[in-house]
Amino acid sequence: MKSGKCEHCCKHCGCSEQYCLKKVPIFSALSSEEMGKIANYITHKSYKKGDIIFNEGAVCDSLFVVNRGSLKVYTYTREGKEQILYLLTSGDFLGDMNLLKKEVFHFSAAALEDTYLCVLSREDFNKVMSEHPDISSKILEYSYNRIKSLESLVKTLTTKDIDARLASLLINLTKSFGVPTSEGIEISFYMGREDMANLLGVTRETVSRRLSYLQSENLIKVGSNKIVVVNLEALKDML
Repeated sequence: MKSGKCEHCCKHCGCSEQYCLKKVPIFSALSSEEMGKIANYITHKSYKKGDIIFNEGAVCDSLFVVNRGSLKVYTYTREGKEQILYLLTSGDFLGDMNLLKKEVFHFSAAALEDTYLCVLSREDFNKVMSEHPDISSKILEYSYNRIKSLESLVKTLTTKDIDARLASLLINLTKSFGVPTSEGIEISFYMGREDMANLLGVTRETVSRRLSYLQSENLIKVGSNKIVVVNLEALKDML
């Protein structure tokens, strides 16, 4: 390091000793020097709230890392209703398995707020793989965890009632976006009723009614643009 600046700083993130790839678990074992070399291959893309990042059917041959912001990954049911699969925030990534085999996305993605992505192409990733073969095992481990998460979501959607499903969603949101306050745990970005409904597989009106119910039970506080979880343990008891 020289003059207080990282020797291999990611030029796209403008960071100091903090690389976007450092947020991705599969790269956590790399040294600062190795991280800097990989950072030289990174390109940067920015999206406004509501922008489509890619649509289902698009060719995927890159790794996308969420540097800042958040996005939703979703598909559509046979009835044409949007179904959110999962939410990604700073440090999360997708397209990892497509680095091993070029395919197409089987889902779409859109920015939930102004979002900045760092992108590593499959071609450059292959160079990394040849130098660091241990990365492949970490990708498999992460992918396994993601599959388990999706299995858990499917189980929740098919076996639990709406209050339990909503409680599960709020708990997961506090894990990803929770900020402790004097009132409770505030979810740091606002997720609209429509997105909640699409994720839970119910109507927007149902979500609104059940949020009002949870608020009446003093489990949450609902504001015009925020939700505060007041009693996290009580939400967990609903699962």
